[in-house]
Amino acid sequence: MTASDQQHSDRPGTPADPPRVPSGNAAAAAGTVDPHLLQRLADAHGVGTSFQGWDGLPHSVAEATLIKVLAALGVKADTNQAIEAALAEAELAPWRRVLPPAVVIQQGEPALVPVHVPEGAAVSLTIALEDEGGTLEGVQQDVQVQSVDVDGVATGRATFALPEDLPLGWHTMTAEAGSVKASAVLVVTPRRLTTAAPLEQRRGWGLATQLYSVRSRRSWGIGDFSDLADLAALSGARGADYVLVNPLHAAEPVPPVQPSPYSPSTRRFFNPLYIRVEAIPELAYLKPRKRAAVEKLHEEVSSLNREGGRLDRNAVYAAKLQALEMLYHARRSPARQAAFDEFCRISGRGLDDFALWSAIREDVAPGDPLWKDPSSALGTAKAEALREKLADRIGFHRWLQWICDEQLEEAQKAALRAGMRLGVVHDLAVGVDHSSADAWTLRDVLAPATSVGAPPDMYNQQGQDWGQPPWHPARLAEAGYQPFRNMLATVLRHAGGIRVDHILGLFRLWWIPVGNAPGDGAYVRYDHEALIGILALEAQRAGAVVIGEDLGTFEPWVRDYLAARGILGTSILWFEYDGDSPLAPEKYRTQALASVNTHDLPPTAGYLAGDHVALRSGLGLLERSEEEERAEHNAALEKMLALVRERGYLPGKAAGGPGETEEQTIEALHLLLTQTPSVLLGVALVDAVGERRVQNQPGTSEALYPNWQVPLGGPDGKPVFLDDLPANTRFNSLLKAVEEALHG
Repeated sequence: MTASDQQHSDRPGTPADPPRVPSGNAAAAAGTVDPHLLQRLADAHGVGTSFQGWDGLPHSVAEATLIKVLAALGVKADTNQAIEAALAEAELAPWRRVLPPAVVIQQGEPALVPVHVPEGAAVSLTIALEDEGGTLEGVQQDVQVQSVDVDGVATGRATFALPEDLPLGWHTMTAEAGSVKASAVLVVTPRRLTTAAPLEQRRGWGLATQLYSVRSRRSWGIGDFSDLADLAALSGARGADYVLVNPLHAAEPVPPVQPSPYSPSTRRFFNPLYIRVEAIPELAYLKPRKRAAVEKLHEEVSSLNREGGRLDRNAVYAAKLQALEMLYHARRSPARQAAFDEFCRISGRGLDDFALWSAIREDVAPGDPLWKDPSSALGTAKAEALREKLADRIGFHRWLQWICDEQLEEAQKAALRAGMRLGVVHDLAVGVDHSSADAWTLRDVLAPATSVGAPPDMYNQQGQDWGQPPWHPARLAEAGYQPFRNMLATVLRHAGGIRVDHILGLFRLWWIPVGNAPGDGAYVRYDHEALIGILALEAQRAGAVVIGEDLGTFEPWVRDYLAARGILGTSILWFEYDGDSPLAPEKYRTQALASVNTHDLPPTAGYLAGDHVALRSGLGLLERSEEEERAEHNAALEKMLALVRERGYLPGKAAGGPGETEEQTIEALHLLLTQTPSVLLGVALVDAVGERRVQNQPGTSEALYPNWQVPLGGPDGKPVFLDDLPANTRFNSLLKAVEEALHG
C-alpha cells in the first residue's frame, strides 16, 4: 500500500462544526444499532472495537462507547441510518479532495499520490521544494481507476509517481486541472534517524533528573536553567554525555501552578519558573532602587531554597514574576532588541497566540465560559480585541519565552563545552489538560470531548484518565501536521535529544469519552508512519537522538518498527524479565536507553528498602496485605541481587559477616547495566546522592502525597545542593564506576 493510500483511504471529512457527544440517548441507541454496521464504521475511522487486556484476554468495547468516540471524531453513529450515511461518506471523503490533506513519505521510497478531478480533465502535479529549492514534476502513471459520482459530478482519479530523489523536508504539492487548483503538504522523512549511530561505536551514559528539585545555593527555591547548565558541566567533566530532564513545558502564567510537569499548559513553549533572574543581562543596568527590589524578592524566598521537605512553586513563581516584570521594562540595547524581535519572528503566530492566552489567563479562571465560547475563539472579533487591549501583557509573555530560549541555549552550550556528545535531553509529555493554552489555541486539531488515558491494568484496575484531550487524527492531517511539527521544532531548538513519554501514543491512544469511567474507552489509531516520520525528520535536522518511552501494553511489532526508524527504546532494570527470572544483561536491546529506575518508581535506595510498599500501604493503595506485598517485592529483589552476585558485582553475604551496603548495591546494579549492549545508560541523580523519596506516587492526589514537589536530598533527607556535588563521595563514586566500566 502506498503512503498516500495508507494515510487517506479511511479518513473522514473534516466536519464543519465541533463534535457533539451524544448524551443518554446514545446509550439507548447503542442497543438498537446493527453491531456489524457499527463495527465497520469504527474500523473505517480507526476506532478499535476490542483490545487485549493486561490479563491477556480480548475485551470488547461497549457499543455506547463506540458511538461516543465516533461522535468525538465528528461521525454520527447513533442510528443505523446515520451509520449507513457515515459509511457512504467515508467512501466518498477522499474523492471530494483534489489532493490528500498531507502526504508523508520516506526518502528514496517510491510513492504514489492520487489526484481527484473531473473525469477526463488533463491534470499536472508539481512539487515546490522547501526554501525556494526549485520545482519538480510528478509523473502520471497508467493506472485505471473507475470514476465515482461525487454529488452529481463524475470524478476521476489520476495517479502520480513522486520523484525518488526528493530531499528531506517540508515541500508543497500543487495539482492543476483547468480552473481546478489545489495544494497540499508533502513531507519527506528519513528512512532511519541516524543521530544515534555514533553511540553504537562508543556507548554513552548520562544523568536523569527532575530539574525543579535540583537547586544550587543561588537558586530561588526551585532548580533553574542555570542550575541545568552547572549540572551538565559538572557531570560532563566526569564523562557523562547528556542530562535528561523532566518536561520543561509551560504551566499556568500566574500562581497557582500545576505541580506535575506532565500536565502542562502547552507542549511547545517553556516554563518561566525555570528562569535564572540574575542571568538576564538587563539586570546589570537596572537603577539601584529597582535592583535592590529584585534582591529583596530573592531574599524573601531564600528560606524556601533551604527547605528539604517540600518545594513551593507558587511562592517562588510569584516572587520571580515581580522581578521579571521589572526586567521586562528595562531598556534593551539595540542588539538585544534585535535578537528579541528575531525570536518573535521565527516563533510566529504560535508564540503570539500562546502569549495572548497567557495574558487573558492572568485574570480569567480556567473554568470561565470564555474558553469554550466559539465567539471568543482565536480569530474572532472578541479575541482580536483582547489581543489589542492586552498588547503589553502579550509582549511580556513573548519576552519570557525569549529569555527561556536564551538560557536553554546557554545550558546546551555549557553541556557541549564540558564534552557531552548530546547535552540536554528534553522530555515530551503525552498531552495537555483541558484548561490549557493548547486546548484553546489548538482546539481545531484536538478532540475536546474525550480524554487520553489507559485501560485497566494490574496496577490500576479501574483504568486511568489523564484528563488530556488527544490530537484529532484527521484534523491534524488537515492542518498539514504543522502543530506537531512546530512543537517538536521548538523543543529541539537547543537540545541533543528528546524522550517521548508514552511514544506508543503516536500509534494509538486510549480515548475516554466525557462522562465515561476510565476503563470504558477505546483505542483510536493514528497515522504512525506520518507522526514517527515527522519526529525523525525534526530530530535529524536538530541533530538530536530520540528515546521512546515504550513501556506498558503495546502491539509486538511496535518496538521493531521504532528500532527500524532509528528511535531508541527504554529498558528499566526492574521490568526486564525473561520468564520468571531477571533478564540477563547481554539480552537487553541494543537500541535502547537502559536505567535502573524511572521517575514513577522510588529512588533505588528506597526501592531496596521497600519504602514504596509501606507508602502504598499507608495511602490505602494496596489490594492485599502489606505483608504479602512486601514478601513478593523481597522475592523479586532477591532474584535480581542473585544475578548481580552471580556476575561478580557484589561479594555476597558471608556467614556472620557484614552485609552488602546500600551504596555498594546501587553501584552494583548500575555496573550490571554497563554489561548490556544498550547504547545509552541512565543514572538517576537521586541514586547518585542516596535520596529515598519517590517524586511521583501514581494513583494519588496532592492531598495524599506531594507529587513532583520533593527537593533533592540525601540519605538523611537534608537538601543536597549542586554546590555540594563536587565533594560528594557517593556521587563521585557512582559516576566514576559507570564511566570506567563503559570506557575503561
